[in-house]
Amino acid sequence: MILWRRKRRLVGDNMNKVTMQEIADALGISRATVWKVFHNYGNVSPGLRSNVWDKAAELGYVKGGHGLEQFRQEKDRNVSAIVSMSDSAAFSMKIIHSLAQELSLYNINLMYTYMPSSYSDEYRIPQMLYNNVVQGAVVLNIYDKRLTEGINGLSLPKVFVDVAQQINPRELSGDLVLLEGWDTMCQITESLVARGMTKIGFIGDIGQARTIYDRYEGFCRCMRERDLPVDKAFCLTHIEETFSCEEEISIFLDSLTMLPEAFVCASNFIAHCLQLYFSRHRERVPEGIVVTGYDDSGAFADLSGLLTTASVKTEFLGKRIAKQIIYRMESGNAPYETIYVKPSVIERNSILCG
Repeated sequence: MILWRRKRRLVGDNMNKVTMQEIADALGISRATVWKVFHNYGNVSPGLRSNVWDKAAELGYVKGGHGLEQFRQEKDRNVSAIVSMSDSAAFSMKIIHSLAQELSLYNINLMYTYMPSSYSDEYRIPQMLYNNVVQGAVVLNIYDKRLTEGINGLSLPKVFVDVAQQINPRELSGDLVLLEGWDTMCQITESLVARGMTKIGFIGDIGQARTIYDRYEGFCRCMRERDLPVDKAFCLTHIEETFSCEEEISIFLDSLTMLPEAFVCASNFIAHCLQLYFSRHRERVPEGIVVTGYDDSGAFADLSGLLTTASVKTEFLGKRIAKQIIYRMESGNAPYETIYVKPSVIERNSILCG
C-alpha cells in the first residue's frame, strides 16, 4: 500500500507534487543543496549538480508549472570572454581559467571571443555578441579605443577588466575591475628609496591602460613625498607597439649615457625586457642594476623569485570577475561599479645581471 501511494503521488495528474526534499532524500544530500542547484548558486560541483537534475527528471519534478527540461534550459547561460592576447597572455589565461571554473558552478558556460589588438576598417564585431548566443561579456586586454567603443555599444551586460587610458570610465556601459596600482607602486618605489636609492627611472606605456597610468602616478607620488625629483630622462612612458616593446626599450637604454640606480617597471614583462638587454650589455652594469616589476605571474623563468613585485592572485581575481558578471546579468538596472583589487607587494633583492 505504501508503494502504491508513493507511485500515485509521483505520476498521478492530480496528485501531490514532488518536493526538493524528496529529491534530496533520494540522493542522500541536503535540501539546501538541491535548492542551490535549482537557483544556480555556487559551491556545488558540476557532477553533483548533474546528479540533482537527473534525479529531479526521474522523479518528475515540476517547477513553476513548467516541465523540468524547459526550466533547466532557461537556466543555461553563456558568457563570452572578449580577449586580445598580448605580452600578458599567460597572465590573462590564468584569469580566464579561474573565471571559467567559477562560472561552471553556476551552470554558466564561458565562450572565447578573440579580437585583434588594434582596430581596422575591415574588422567586424562577431555576430554571436549580437544574436543572443551569449548573455554577458567579460572584456580583457582590449586597449584600443575604437574596439572598446564598439564593445561598449553592445546591449549585453558587461564587465571590463582594465580599460584604455583614453576611455572615460564614466562612459562605460558596464562595470570596471582594476588592479590597484597607485598605492601598490608607491609602496614598491618606497622600498627602493628605503635602500638609499635616489635616482630611479620608470618604464611603462602610460597611454595604453588605466592601470599602467595609475602605477606611474604611484611612482611619482612616492618620489614627491620623499622630495626626490622625477628625472624624465630616466623614464620611458610611451611605447609605440607592444610587439616591439623589447626593441624600443633597447633603443631607450642605448640613448642613456648614464643609468639610474634602479628602474620601476609597470609589469614583469617589461622587467624581462630589461633583463634581456642587460644580459647582452653586462659592461653597463658590472655590479648589477635594481629592477622591480608588477604581475608576478611566473611567466618569465629568468625573473622567478628575483624581483620586488606586485603579486596578483589570478585564481581569486577570476572568481571575483565571475561573481561580478553574474551580478550584472541578474541586476541589469543596478548602478555601474568600479572595483579595485589590491595585490600584495613581495620585496626581494631585485638585482639583475649582478
